[in-house]
Amino acid sequence: MTTGNILLSGIVGSTAYGLAREGSDVDRLGMFAAPTEDLHGLHGPKESHVTTGPDSTLHEAAKWCRLALGANPTVTELVWLPDELYEVRTPLGDELIGIRATLLCAKRVRDAYLGYATQQFKRLHDRRDTSSAATRARAAKHARHLRRLCHQGFGLYATGRLTVRVEDPDAYHRFGEEVAADPAAALPLLRHYEAAFDGTRSVLPEHADEAPVEAWLRRVRAHHYGVRAGA
Repeated sequence: MTTGNILLSGIVGSTAYGLAREGSDVDRLGMFAAPTEDLHGLHGPKESHVTTGPDSTLHEAAKWCRLALGANPTVTELVWLPDELYEVRTPLGDELIGIRATLLCAKRVRDAYLGYATQQFKRLHDRRDTSSAATRARAAKHARHLRRLCHQGFGLYATGRLTVRVEDPDAYHRFGEEVAADPAAALPLLRHYEAAFDGTRSVLPEHADEAPVEAWLRRVRAHHYGVRAGA
């Protein structure tokens, strides 16, 4: 695979959220199109390519769509990045950004964002070793992600728009340190957002509209028909 079949990619993670500090990794996420002919064989193409140093994840277009329709938070943010964070934008990638709202539905957004936040809380609650600086740093990172997932998920649920960059990054770092010292400090925030979701009528539909995404994916397949693997 070369950059010729990458449809969309950009910088995600702490840099995108505005939470990066000195020494933070720079994470990249993108989407590529497998040559259409490769989809017809006995063994399909690899659906994800993950590298470290630099940290990069690329999902094949169909897999990305499936994950996005499930409201996977990391995958979803690829089509909501600030313009300056995109490193590759193709016409097909721009088309997908244009139909990003059709990927969303209320229940999946709530379940995905609160579900991931709850997983972060469980990691915090279940940790045993609190003695090392590295362990406390990981706990603080989990806590920041918990707060971000709650805030971003509720914003998406309530307004239909995902704001990737957080307001007041220092508050997230303070929260992380508080929770690293006492994991129970995260519970009131989690309960607050659970109640906020329950008490808010979402602007999102009951079901995602798959038709525009299906049509987009078929345009991707038509565009990459006859493209050789590795070309």
